[in-house]
Amino acid sequence: MAGAAAAPLLVALTGPTGSGKSTVALELVRQLQTRRVSVEIVSVDSAQVYRGMDIGTAKPTREVRAQVPHHLIDIRDPAESFSAGDFVREARAAIAAARARGALPLLVGGTMLYLRALRDGLAEMPAASPQIRREIDALAGERGWPAVHAELARVDAQAAARIAPQDAQRLQRALEVFRLTGVPMSNWHRRASATAITDRWQCYALWPDSRATLRQRLQSRFESMLAAGLVDEVRALQARADLTPAHPSMRAVGYRQLWPYCAGEISLAAATANAVTATAQLAKRQLTWLRGEREVTPLGESSVGALEALATRIFAAFRA
Repeated sequence: MAGAAAAPLLVALTGPTGSGKSTVALELVRQLQTRRVSVEIVSVDSAQVYRGMDIGTAKPTREVRAQVPHHLIDIRDPAESFSAGDFVREARAAIAAARARGALPLLVGGTMLYLRALRDGLAEMPAASPQIRREIDALAGERGWPAVHAELARVDAQAAARIAPQDAQRLQRALEVFRLTGVPMSNWHRRASATAITDRWQCYALWPDSRATLRQRLQSRFESMLAAGLVDEVRALQARADLTPAHPSMRAVGYRQLWPYCAGEISLAAATANAVTATAQLAKRQLTWLRGEREVTPLGESSVGALEALATRIFAAFRA
């Protein structure tokens, strides 16, 4: 027990998309700064890593980042990939650097797979197989990605429950791993405990009062993004010769739905409705994931204003 108490503190603030994580994180940082605790934020967002994707990812502004150090933002070109393994390596480096400066690392974001990979470790899974990927792509081309999802559900129900039927990249990888090894990816993830971090882990999750309220907020949020120039942002990305809808960056919610509008294939009203629905579905999956996580303290919307008490708790743990 003494060893656990001596381990460095790692605090995470997560929750579904649109729950206000960035705003709450900045207020929490302010509260800790009044206690003379320096804080550096490590982004846990699979889309904010990409340069040129600012509005649709609700990326913190440059002014905010000048006030509070942020890490793992704008570290990849949209044509590049970024995996959970990449995140773990980059996050561990950022955490170590923040601690070397005497700062408390604060993980902020809603990419649950990244949080779990950092906390519980990653298994050394088999390398990609071009042949099997071509077979899966052929299945998707013939019957659609929902059919791939259905096949995955037959062999790995746990993985299928966490992956959306249209999430081609993750569906392909999960089914590929099973076809290569005969072992479900969820089982591989359970083997990862040997590489888990040993920090003292405090994870807090913002929890909306109701899904209806959250959906209304997501509708308003997306409309604000449109007003801020999201369509122009997507058009600039679409104008690049090296980006297609198949790139992981362009499958991010919002960008994926606006791509066909910018290509003249659907109306803005249809793209907006699709984006809001997809964002609500993402939030639902994130909440489902959080319900299955261990050692997560929920923060209801009514308790968000009581951040002073939370800051006091974190401060005591940081100084322990």
